[in-house]
Amino acid sequence: MVNEVKSVDDILDRIEDIARSEEKVRLDRIVEALGNRSYGPFLLIPALIDISPVGGIPGLPTALATVIVLVAAQIMFGRKHLWLPRFLSKRGLSVEKACKATHKLRGVARFLDRWFHGRYISLTQGIFVKLAAACCIILALTVPPLELLPFATTVPMAAIAAFGLALLVRDGLLMIIAMLLAAAALALGVGLLGGVGSSRQPAS
Repeated sequence: MVNEVKSVDDILDRIEDIARSEEKVRLDRIVEALGNRSYGPFLLIPALIDISPVGGIPGLPTALATVIVLVAAQIMFGRKHLWLPRFLSKRGLSVEKACKATHKLRGVARFLDRWFHGRYISLTQGIFVKLAAACCIILALTVPPLELLPFATTVPMAAIAAFGLALLVRDGLLMIIAMLLAAAALALGVGLLGGVGSSRQPAS
């Protein structure tokens, strides 16, 4: 049985373990390494990858958002074990890109692990988990259109990362912060997309 991950550093360690033994870091191997009963890492990892320099690869933010929607939907419906369709489970990053991402994220991981830990645990259970999942779905759906704007997907992905981390370390205070970030990300996303739409309209 896979030991439960308890920190962001644990997640990065396991991804690097895969990179040392495989030709490609695929999603199905990450699921196997992290265990398929803990959903927090599978909201957190795609969001962190998007925020890292690797997230600038065209089309990758939308692919990561698809994973997030699938994971969050399973949280909402109370599924006990994570499932991914084959076409996604076999996708992944090259060892070089995966190692680059984990290296860049180490400093972030140390900061997050130092400051966020179990507080107000009741806010990371029950209905709050499903509410977080619903917010992640809405945020992920804004990613494909935002991908047209440089680095705009970082905003919703940061909020999704906060939700994933809150569930991972059972930090209710971080859950509240994630809700506030989600509201700000949605407002900013609507504003950015509205500005793009209005700029494309022909002058009367």
